[in-house]
Amino acid sequence: MTDIDGKTLSPLPSSDLITLTHIIYALHAFSVLTGITSAAFIVTAFLSGWPSIIAVIINYVKRDAVRGTFLDSHFSWQIRTFWWSLLWVIVAMVMIATFIGVVIGVPLLLLLGLWVIYRIARGWIALGNRKALPMPD
Repeated sequence: MTDIDGKTLSPLPSSDLITLTHIIYALHAFSVLTGITSAAFIVTAFLSGWPSIIAVIINYVKRDAVRGTFLDSHFSWQIRTFWWSLLWVIVAMVMIATFIGVVIGVPLLLLLGLWVIYRIARGWIALGNRKALPMPD
């Protein structure tokens, strides 16, 4: 029998899945830390670092296991953060490839790095409080 959350009336995930979600956030955070402490941009380290790539793979592999629980929103949050970051890095790189776009592309990468840090921090804090994250309609 599955435990039910009294507030949301949704199934409670197992403690193993909660721990796994913490590990996934830690892998993303490690990639960000690599970007902060190296010559790489935060967002490029986040997208190209093996920890984040492994984390996204785990998100996809374990997604069915968290369906219907508050962890489902965390998995979607992490996956969306990765793919939206990739899209905006491509846009920034195309801008940087043009002389005029350097003025916009480099600051875009820096802002994108801050956005990634925000998404990881907000998600991890919500996970610590066992709360779901907002989902787009």
